Amino acid sequence: MSTGVNLVAGFQSYYGFSQQPFSLAPNTELYVETKPQLECFNVLSYALQAGEGFIKITGEVGTGKTLLCRRLLNSLNEEGIVSVYIPNPSLTPEGLWRAIGHELNLDINDLDIYQVQEKIQQQLLIAAQNGRAVVLVVDEAQCIPEDSLEALRLISNLEAESRNLIQIVLFGQPELNTLLAENRFRQLQQRITYSAELVPMDEDSLQHYIQQRMVLAGYRGMPIFEKKALKLMVKATEGVPRLINIIAQKSLFSAYGSNQQNVSVRDVQAAINDTEGAKKTGLGNRFYWREVSLLVLLTSWVAIHEFG
Repeated sequence: MSTGVNLVAGFQSYYGFSQQPFSLAPNTELYVETKPQLECFNVLSYALQAGEGFIKITGEVGTGKTLLCRRLLNSLNEEGIVSVYIPNPSLTPEGLWRAIGHELNLDINDLDIYQVQEKIQQQLLIAAQNGRAVVLVVDEAQCIPEDSLEALRLISNLEAESRNLIQIVLFGQPELNTLLAENRFRQLQQRITYSAELVPMDEDSLQHYIQQRMVLAGYRGMPIFEKKALKLMVKATEGVPRLINIIAQKSLFSAYGSNQQNVSVRDVQAAINDTEGAKKTGLGNRFYWREVSLLVLLTSWVAIHEFG
């Protein structure tokens, strides 16, 4: 353990990092506003300000939905808006109502479901009377059971004379679109007035993303990823941020291990070969034992420190 910690400390010192720049944890301190993220956040901001009841954001696995969700929650808190966050919506309808009640800090443990619903509605009315909006944010919404989707629609029915008492934002994988397209959910789908898709990054966004993540983590130098290395990374990751983080971290570690200033094509190729889910490129499997040992050590350290 001490050897791994010393190695990581040396790695961070080498680049001037105060923290790992490409951690897989959704750390909003390292949030970089790429074009896809900005477009989706603008849709969210406008729809919420307009008072729309339902908003939907979809994206493939690893495109940054959870980080965008965290950024939204932070902005809601800064604006004094009441946020209700459901990170795991695999709940029964009753479980969903109770989760909302707990998020609103209501004492509902000894109440039946009808009393829970009444107490939530009273709390939403109080918030509206005090001029405070309430936003329900559901992550991984493609996992919502069908009966609970109907419960969401009923929750959205809670209205005052001229406004919704609660606004609902759904974050989910593309399977959410398929689910909502079914005929039995047409009422719910018709209530989704704004939606956006979080798409992968292009090459320009990727270059900006990598440099800004490094700067936010403490780096103060010029860009060190060679242009050909970035092009290779775009091809291998297809612009998916999660894969970009993994390969960028391993590439930096490979360059550090050979005492290089710049991250080369060979460093990126080594990282690609060591990463599940990365698209294998035409450069083959030119893998060096130095790179193997360094990347395996890094992967082990990340597993221990990121995931406990």
